[in-house]
Amino acid sequence: MAATASTMLPLGTAAPDFHLPDATGRLVSRDDFAGHPALLVMFLCNHCPYVQHVAAEVARLASDYQARDVGVVGISSNDVAQHPEDGAVQMAEMATSLGYPFPYLYDETQAVAIAYHAACTPDFFLFDAGRRLVYRGQLDGARPGNAVPVSGRDLRAALDAVLAGRPVLEPQRPSLGCSIKWKPGNEPDYIAPGHMASSS
Repeated sequence: MAATASTMLPLGTAAPDFHLPDATGRLVSRDDFAGHPALLVMFLCNHCPYVQHVAAEVARLASDYQARDVGVVGISSNDVAQHPEDGAVQMAEMATSLGYPFPYLYDETQAVAIAYHAACTPDFFLFDAGRRLVYRGQLDGARPGNAVPVSGRDLRAALDAVLAGRPVLEPQRPSLGCSIKWKPGNEPDYIAPGHMASSS
């Protein structure tokens, strides 16, 4: 299964703003999480086998760290013309079935994915209290079919470091997953020609 890797946005990048609807149409913005000691922004979708493989741990991790006052949000940016199963109704059903405790938002124009330099699903971006990027990359080493247990190890370690006021350790390893399904003409310039893309 071919996969797309995270772009590894430079550490220290300021968290781009967003104002996006959830499945009910309620708007959620970056500044709704003001005052939280950290903000975790996750690019997800419904159909991707890489997301499905880790979705239960994503729900557990979010619940664990929301209890420690971390702001958490999930965003789907896929073109639903290509993948109708990633539409708002299906997003709500997935969030309910998996017990996602965070807002799961739809980025219809894909402008937010582009602002974050998101490339794949799942793709994780962790910002500190000043909303500067301190971690981007994988949840852990688990991938469909590789027999590595899904633990959230890498992202949990980064979250623990931020909450303790410690630097997040290197190396930070890219996430791998399905490519974001860009609308025709929307593929951003940070996706290099020939960048490995998933057919999923």
